[in-house]
Amino acid sequence: MHFETGHLYHIYNRGNNSQKIFYNRENYLFFLRKLRLYVIPYADILAWVLMPNHFHLMVYVNTIDIDTESITLSETLSINKDPKLRSFNDSIGIMLRTYARAIQKQEKMNGSLFQEHTKASCLTNPNENDFNWFYEEYEFQNNYVLNKQDYPTICFGYIHENPVKSYLCNSIVGWEFSSAPDYFAKRKGKLINKEKAKEYSLY
Repeated sequence: MHFETGHLYHIYNRGNNSQKIFYNRENYLFFLRKLRLYVIPYADILAWVLMPNHFHLMVYVNTIDIDTESITLSETLSINKDPKLRSFNDSIGIMLRTYARAIQKQEKMNGSLFQEHTKASCLTNPNENDFNWFYEEYEFQNNYVLNKQDYPTICFGYIHENPVKSYLCNSIVGWEFSSAPDYFAKRKGKLINKEKAKEYSLY
């Protein structure tokens, strides 16, 4: 994954061979705690959804490297050349590895929990691959002219509509493990940055 500060990204991954990654409610809550620990120091989360076998995040990247001596994390492992620095990439990797180990122990399973590569598509400055993927993933025809400034809004809706499209609920606010209830119902979740979402006219 390649990140640049000052841009919005859609980050996503799924279970290896589309297997489950969340087995019970506590697994979802555990993953949310890890998002707070490993993503928030680098980025504002604008939208998220956790599905039984995959997850989606929309984030605004504030920094790509952090001095590990200046923050308190349960893990201090860094694979950068400078052991005092941890990149956003590294942090996401640690988050997924530590979560996977916990689930493997819980379920007494071997093998990879997640697909090998977590994806990150830039929504505010997409390259050619992001552009092609966007049309395919969001089921737009190639002859449909999509303005790049629409990408964040479409992705925001796509993330929140996932549970409805998968028949897990009847409305976007009906799925607990999503930021939709924080935007469109009365839940007051603290994981998202609504002010940053307003800057992009997402709601």
